[in-house]
Amino acid sequence: MKKFCGLTGTILSFLILAACSKNSTPGVYFLNFKPELDKQWLDTAAQFTGETGIPMEVVTAASDTYEQTLRAEMTKAKPPTLFNLNGPVGMRAWQDYTADLKGSKIYEWLRDKGLAIGGDGKIYGIPYAIESYGIIYNDAILRKYFLLPSRAVNDISDAGGITNFAKLKAVAEDIQANAAALGIAGAFASTSFSPGEDWRWNTHLANIPVYFEYRQKNVNDLAVIDLIYSENFKNTFDLYINNSITSRRMTGSKTVGDSMTEFALGKVAFIQNGTWSWPQIANETGNVVDQQDIKFLPIYTGVDGEETQGLCVGTENFIAVNSRVSQEEQDASLKFLEWLFGTDNGKKQASGSLGLITPFTTFSAEELPSDPLIKEMYRYLNELGINSVPWVFTTFPSLEFKNDLGAALSAYTVGSQDWDYVKTTFINSWAAEKKANQ
Repeated sequence: MKKFCGLTGTILSFLILAACSKNSTPGVYFLNFKPELDKQWLDTAAQFTGETGIPMEVVTAASDTYEQTLRAEMTKAKPPTLFNLNGPVGMRAWQDYTADLKGSKIYEWLRDKGLAIGGDGKIYGIPYAIESYGIIYNDAILRKYFLLPSRAVNDISDAGGITNFAKLKAVAEDIQANAAALGIAGAFASTSFSPGEDWRWNTHLANIPVYFEYRQKNVNDLAVIDLIYSENFKNTFDLYINNSITSRRMTGSKTVGDSMTEFALGKVAFIQNGTWSWPQIANETGNVVDQQDIKFLPIYTGVDGEETQGLCVGTENFIAVNSRVSQEEQDASLKFLEWLFGTDNGKKQASGSLGLITPFTTFSAEELPSDPLIKEMYRYLNELGINSVPWVFTTFPSLEFKNDLGAALSAYTVGSQDWDYVKTTFINSWAAEKKANQ
């Protein structure tokens, strides 16, 4: 009886240990920063686990809360094993938590290793997608506009003739004036200023004057900015808010989702957004925009020589592996990246539902996404004499700077502040946050 009880206890202990071991299998925890891809990342994680047996969890931060979510999650007993770095600024903030990826396969697979970010001979962030943004337009509406006998713009006959800010402004204002005749509600979709929804203005649009100042001064960053191209920034922002489906005073309640719906339902001709937008347009209930009519224009601001300006192209999608989790969890995270960017099914997920335009040699041209906005991006990239505007907003001082700028732009939009207030806020907040984050 004693031998039986002893044997039973041994078996029970073995089963408990086996169960604990199974439940504690090193897994992957990815903190995703794009709410619009939440379902797609969850589906991808499920497929990875199904193929490899490695458990994977995906948590998605709410819009414009990624950094604070990351700070909170990093303090937990089970922190993210994979997370995003927002360029060099993000790398400096999280360098103590990032593993060196120089010897990894995904670094080896990079077409241009200069795209990676690091320091002291180490690589801390690998870009896993390149993207582009500009002014998306519905060419069906533009074609209808250019057939109007009473149109004010008569020296061009299609959207291809819009090659600078002056022409964009003339066409947009005339479309706004002829909205009823065109069967639409406004030239531009709503300027979104609902909390956390201002990133198109305080980041993407603000990128352009900063880029041109960097170019003029031949630098890659500045501790103090003069905002030399303030009026150019104002030009385009005014065009948006003055020729919109939504009055300036109502923008505080509008989200990016509202704007995308307006575009998808054919209520507006233009919207500023990026290559990630096609799934939102295509999947919108009641979408009336044909895939062949989805086109891009550069964000013109009136800078001299902008006729050769292309789209804004770059990335803020730098993947990092948490150096403070176990080696087994780091290895599992690298296995996920190798699966996603190096296996047939993983690559289908990357270029399919996730819509990633990847920079890796493992992808052939046929394996890259082919939605209309990505085709437009490649059209601009392949056109001789057209120069892309690089993403320099990865050098912006902090989220606090963006919040300050967004609040100033919102105040200007509703008329409680003038543009000098926006310019002063931009310059002062930039300097203060750069100094604080040295």
